[in-house]
Amino acid sequence: MHPTRRTILAGAALALASAVIPQAMAAKPLVIGFSQVGAESEWRTANTASIKDSAKKEGVTLKFADAQQRQENQVKAIRSFIAQRVDLIAFSPVVESGWDTVLREAKAAKIPVILTDRSVNVSDPSLYATLIGSDFVEEGRKAGRWLLDYAKKNGDKPLNIVELQGTVGSAPAIDRKAGFEEIIKANPKLKVVRTQTGDFTRTKGKEVMEAFLKSMGKSINVLYAHNDDMAIGAIQAIEEAGLKPGKDIIIVSIDGVKGAFQAMIAGKLNVTVECSPLLGPQLMEAARKVVEGKPVDKRIVVNESVFPADVAAKELPNRKY
Repeated sequence: MHPTRRTILAGAALALASAVIPQAMAAKPLVIGFSQVGAESEWRTANTASIKDSAKKEGVTLKFADAQQRQENQVKAIRSFIAQRVDLIAFSPVVESGWDTVLREAKAAKIPVILTDRSVNVSDPSLYATLIGSDFVEEGRKAGRWLLDYAKKNGDKPLNIVELQGTVGSAPAIDRKAGFEEIIKANPKLKVVRTQTGDFTRTKGKEVMEAFLKSMGKSINVLYAHNDDMAIGAIQAIEEAGLKPGKDIIIVSIDGVKGAFQAMIAGKLNVTVECSPLLGPQLMEAARKVVEGKPVDKRIVVNESVFPADVAAKELPNRKY
């Protein structure tokens, strides 16, 4: 065979092989191991649905684990994902601390990690690629600003505030408390007189509110709840105590789930600060970039609004969760 012809054929074979290899790589679906906090609220259910739906739509193989609000379950799930050699691990951490060891194991296995919704407190920030989610401190500030404005419009009387905190040690509980306190200290008449965890659940929110009412009764002016589910549980306790939620006790909450809008329409909740759970599309986009070695921002923040009761009826049909 003529040397030139041989060179052309070899070049063609090489070009064909080069074209086939990327196609074979592209054909292999991205495998993500995802550990969810649990199913403690309407918000979390919507968050899980968004992630599962987006994975399906994007052709991603999703290995899903529910931690049932226990950190040890989450650590176990992450170790299982490492053993299965997934392409990427994503998780919404139950609490902020105690992740260094398992995240170092993921790094040693060369498996990148993405945090969704909640942050972690680690000694080495390179242990995760990015955090996708809301600015919880800003959500607390938004709740505080609404209350400052409310106090100003209503004669600037002293207001006793009780606070239903989220899960102890979790990023949203720490940050929503800090943001709220930062803003309300501008008015010394606004005082948080009791604060206790309701663990982000409706049942616990009701239980803790019952205890607040038993010890303080009608001296409670405002309830600040770190999520809508606890606020909805507390509304039940307030009604059972013969008081009118939204009137006798002003209720400020965070999440923006449908249940909160229904409570506002019924006049039982005064305002909800939005915290979008629909993080699935952003997670899939970031995961592909990270796996392909493309740069991503260390912090991807979601844009969110504040919804007072007077816009609830108009806004409810637009809510996806």
